Amino acid sequence: MRPRDLALAILVTVIWGVNFVVIDVGLDSMSPLLFCALRFGVAALPAVFLVGRPKAPWRWVAATGVALGVVKFSLLFAGMAAGLPAGLSALVLQSQVVFTLVFATVLLRDRPGRRRVAGVVLAAAGIVLIATQLGLDRPLGAFLLVVAAGAAWGLANVAMRKAAATDMLNFMVWVSAVATLPLVGLTLAIDGPRYDIQALKGLDLVAVGAIAYVAYLSTLFGFGVWGRLITRYGAGTVAPFAALAPVFAILSAAVFRHEQIHWYDLVGGAAILGGVLLGAVPSRVRKLDLPAESVRASLRPIGRV
Repeated sequence: MRPRDLALAILVTVIWGVNFVVIDVGLDSMSPLLFCALRFGVAALPAVFLVGRPKAPWRWVAATGVALGVVKFSLLFAGMAAGLPAGLSALVLQSQVVFTLVFATVLLRDRPGRRRVAGVVLAAAGIVLIATQLGLDRPLGAFLLVVAAGAAWGLANVAMRKAAATDMLNFMVWVSAVATLPLVGLTLAIDGPRYDIQALKGLDLVAVGAIAYVAYLSTLFGFGVWGRLITRYGAGTVAPFAALAPVFAILSAAVFRHEQIHWYDLVGGAAILGGVLLGAVPSRVRKLDLPAESVRASLRPIGRV
């Protein structure tokens, strides 16, 4: 990768890591559902009028909007609001690698290779280690909510794969637009109009900054840059950088939220990130991603049918 693009890839992972601390700060001022609705509403408007029509099939835009925007982030925000620390939430959310493999195998009939299966087993072991250390400072219910968010992310990954979006910024703007209305309906139904109005009136500059960060930096800028890097260099080169996000989340949570880092968090986190990388980084010797018949045809002598 060119130095400029390498710096951009690292910058995006820093933004995504610090995002967990920003979410934690935002949840001090508003409910999880209201925060989610504002996040995606701000990301969608006015951008939805500037990016043009969706460039991916509508059904997969809608499926991703529901799985990623409505379910995943509502559960993640709820888990963090229920007491799971920001840095730990970033690690536990990586359970998505386990669910992605399961859903891709069942729904897409994928046949994962040994490296990917080994990576999932390693990541699952790290999650189990962290789960054994749950206590008053890390409630079981909050932990399960974030694990459920990882499952929703796994479904969203399957939907995004089917969408095969070529313009990630366009795709994320429309995903945000799809997610906004259900989230507004949920916060009105569960939190109540009176709470939402009072919360909106009481937003200070810190809360507004948190909304702007998660909407513009984390969602639009982050996914826009990420999509361009994947287009330029391929997912195999770019995707492993995402494993840095939980590292930056833990460091920023320790600095800004004074969260303690325990040995079991480090060991479990290393196992989770190792599992993610093991499944994402290709082997040194790798077959071309072409159908077998195409490979054989390309090896036939010229002039021979």
